[in-house]
Amino acid sequence: MNALRKKSKKIGWNRKHLLGLRDLTAEEITHILDTAEGFEQISMRSVKKAPVLRGKVIVTLFFEDSTRTRNSFVLAASRLSADVIEFTRKTSSVSKGETLLDTARNLEAMGIDIVIVRHGAGGVAKLLSRSIDACVVNAGDGYCEHPTQALLDVYTIRKIKGTLKGVKVAIVGDIAHSRVARSDMWAMTKLGAEVIFVGPPTLMPCNVDKLPVKISYSLDDVIDKVDVVNMLRIQFERQQSNPFPSIREYSHYFGLTAERMKRAKSDIIVMHPGPINRGLEIESKIADGKNSVILEQVKNGLAVRMAVLFLVNQAAAMSGKR
Repeated sequence: MNALRKKSKKIGWNRKHLLGLRDLTAEEITHILDTAEGFEQISMRSVKKAPVLRGKVIVTLFFEDSTRTRNSFVLAASRLSADVIEFTRKTSSVSKGETLLDTARNLEAMGIDIVIVRHGAGGVAKLLSRSIDACVVNAGDGYCEHPTQALLDVYTIRKIKGTLKGVKVAIVGDIAHSRVARSDMWAMTKLGAEVIFVGPPTLMPCNVDKLPVKISYSLDDVIDKVDVVNMLRIQFERQQSNPFPSIREYSHYFGLTAERMKRAKSDIIVMHPGPINRGLEIESKIADGKNSVILEQVKNGLAVRMAVLFLVNQAAAMSGKR
């Protein structure tokens, strides 16, 4: 752990918040991934603990439902020996009309060090970072970003391929409503990958032609050319209208089926950020198949989130701002 601290200082990591990946350099992203490699070993020990955040208090401020992200952060904090407060909207004063900032400031008054926030409105993590002294980690905000999901995605690809340089990645599905797609795009392109957004025109974001990606409206046109395919869930809860005629038609044209996989490269990596809608964007046979790394993504997310919590805390300690 001392070696990790010295390395962080040498690299010059000075961010006490992780709000997104758009503003990070390739070197900073790589440093998070390298740090995560060290923390991955902790999960293989008989005693799965490290004392690097002993005495620190972390709160998970989740205003949206979550299983993987919240539990992964809670376990990551626990592995680093931090005390964790799990905030739930339904059992908090938010249900009585308390504002987000009042909630955060009241929690900060209890002596918290890191806030992990997930919210349906874009920019919430940035707002908190400007309003409280604690470190802020974005666990998903609106349609903006989900940085730790993208970090675990690129970490997974790097473990398998060795690098992202020259790797072709298709991100397929509901791009318009996906913060994962946006964070993936920034992380992957900064590390040298070629990213293709694939989906119907109605599920593409506005001004998609100005983003550093290629665009395809046909999964069949790209399935045999890409090294990685990341299948996104259709986020019906965020949609105001029907973006396609029927679920059956969407699955026919954009679902990852066993038949479609016959045309893919034999070593293609199949990813999904979860939760999976089996039979819609991906068939169970493929989700559970030999090319799937979906459970590896979950596993790698723990090491990545341990690295993020460690690094933001180190940056705060070095700056003297708690």
